[in-house]
Amino acid sequence: MKVLAVADSDSYLKWAACLLADLPEGCVTDLVVVRTPIAPSPEQIAAAVSGRVGGREAPPVLSARSVRRTAERMQPDVILVACTGPVVDVLVAEVLGDLRPRPVFVSGLPGISVPATEKAWLFRSGCDLFVVHSEREVEEFSMIARRLGGGGAVGLARLPFLRFEAASRGGNRVVFATQAKVPREREEREAILRALAELAGRRPDLDVVVKLRALEDERQTHNERHHYQRLWREMGEPGRLTFAAGSMHDQLTRAAGFVTVSSTAALEAIALDVPSLVLSDFGVSAEMINLVFEGSDLLGTIEELAEGDFRTASAVWCAANYFHPVERNDWAGLLTGLVISRPRVPAKSLLDGPEHAAARRRARLRVEVPPTMLQAGYRAKRRMRRYLKALT
Repeated sequence: MKVLAVADSDSYLKWAACLLADLPEGCVTDLVVVRTPIAPSPEQIAAAVSGRVGGREAPPVLSARSVRRTAERMQPDVILVACTGPVVDVLVAEVLGDLRPRPVFVSGLPGISVPATEKAWLFRSGCDLFVVHSEREVEEFSMIARRLGGGGAVGLARLPFLRFEAASRGGNRVVFATQAKVPREREEREAILRALAELAGRRPDLDVVVKLRALEDERQTHNERHHYQRLWREMGEPGRLTFAAGSMHDQLTRAAGFVTVSSTAALEAIALDVPSLVLSDFGVSAEMINLVFEGSDLLGTIEELAEGDFRTASAVWCAANYFHPVERNDWAGLLTGLVISRPRVPAKSLLDGPEHAAARRRARLRVEVPPTMLQAGYRAKRRMRRYLKALT
């Protein structure tokens, strides 16, 4: 079976590389990054694929047309479209949709996807297989699929980057995993940094590390309005903190504790048996992307962070959320069945109507126009709008 994976950002690239590594032996795979404004930097690419691409060179960053040519040469049985929603839709519907023979299109979400959203399903409804990572997510997305229609099968996979091994018992660091979208307000982020600094002051034996998703000048899947490292400088660096990018796994293997507001890295910490804390000070809700941690025994406060009060996740919660037995995974079997059953009726996208044509055109610009030209166009458009507004 030949599989081509296409990613568009750091988190999706890591997910794609891990899924490819988990395919059955004998599969021929290739991995590329489609050029968009959020394409990962060379350093992010190296960290995302480290140890997962069989010693091959890092995946290239290609225009949409070059991705199409790569697919034409390879003639893959499967294309894993590991991208943000609008990019998945335009790649499947327009850039790659008329390949013959038509490959099986697979997509999914790279981390915690509770609660399931209609938007995630709509953008990926042109794919034959939608991969999620807990039995709860399968149930919720299957309900959306039955209600809205479109799309293909919903498959279950263990989150591929979870490594079940014990962290170093001599670990001497506390790792804070940042999240680009939450908390949103500057004051909330500053409060977290102060609590981390207080912990570092109380425990000089610990290295307190702020694990960044991206450096200040790097792009990531979601824009980060108040970057933690920049905030720390503007606060006058009132304490002893270290900021690091790169591999989360490397940080966790040396960790004595882990903390986040909402990050898939919490699951990596659980898998490595690292005591953890999920901050609840800013709410526990779908908007905070931490609703899934209700009942996990990990929710706590900034005050408890400053005291170093880390916890162990509930075994019952783990079984229902991302730590199901490996034999329950069915995504690879579903994928094999879809490849064997070709030709077949392809998945039907719910975004094929004329009312969605303008959104697809905008998404196509993101994958076809070089980011510098696209940004220049956006700036010119904003200036024109301001000029016209001033005339009225």
